[in-house]
Amino acid sequence: MQNEESVTLEKILEVARAEFLEKGFRGASLREVVKKAGVTTGAFYGYFKSKEELFDALVKKHADHIKGIYDEILSEFEKIPLEQQIASMSNYSSLGLKRMFEYIWNHKTEFRLILKSADGTKYENFVYEMAKKDIESTDKFYDILESRGTKVERIEPLIEEIVITGTFSSFFSLSLRDIPLSQAEHGLEQMFRFYRGGWNNLMHFAKD
Repeated sequence: MQNEESVTLEKILEVARAEFLEKGFRGASLREVVKKAGVTTGAFYGYFKSKEELFDALVKKHADHIKGIYDEILSEFEKIPLEQQIASMSNYSSLGLKRMFEYIWNHKTEFRLILKSADGTKYENFVYEMAKKDIESTDKFYDILESRGTKVERIEPLIEEIVITGTFSSFFSLSLRDIPLSQAEHGLEQMFRFYRGGWNNLMHFAKD
C-alpha cells in the first residue's frame, strides 16, 4: 500500500511539473493534473489541499537550499576578522555564486518553475528576495566599517538595488540556459570579472 501511494504521489508531481512548466501557476489546471495523473479528485486532495501546496511541494526545498547556501557563506564571511573581510569579499561572493550555480544546474526544472512559472505564488519575487538579502548584508557591512571609523563611499540606494538585482537576474538566466556546462562555467567566470570590476569602481573605499 505504501509503495502504491508513493507511485501515485510521484505521478501527480510529474504531471503537475509539466502542467506548471507549460502554463505557469495561474494557468495550470488541477482538473488536468488529476485527469492526466489518473486519480480521482478526492484522492488528489488526500495528498494536497490546494494548487499552492502542490506547487510548493515541487519547489520549496530547492528555493530554501539556495537561500541556505547564501546564508551559510555570509555566516562564514562574518566570522573572519574585518581586515580579512575587506581583502576577501569578492572571493566569498564568487564562492557563494559557484555553489548556487552547481545546485541550480543540477535542478534546472525546479528553478524554471520558480523563475518562469511562479507568478501568483510566494516565489514570484524570488530573484528580488535574493537581491534584497545581498543588499541588506552589504549595508550591514558598511555600517560595521563606519562604526569602526573607516570612511566608505556608499552607493546611491536605487543604483545599489538595480545593480544587485541585475546581478542575480543575469546569474539565474545563465544557470538555466541549455548550453554545455563548460560554456556556462566560462560565462560565470566572465560574469564574476565583469561585476567585480564594476563593484571595485562603485563601492571603493573613499580616500581623503
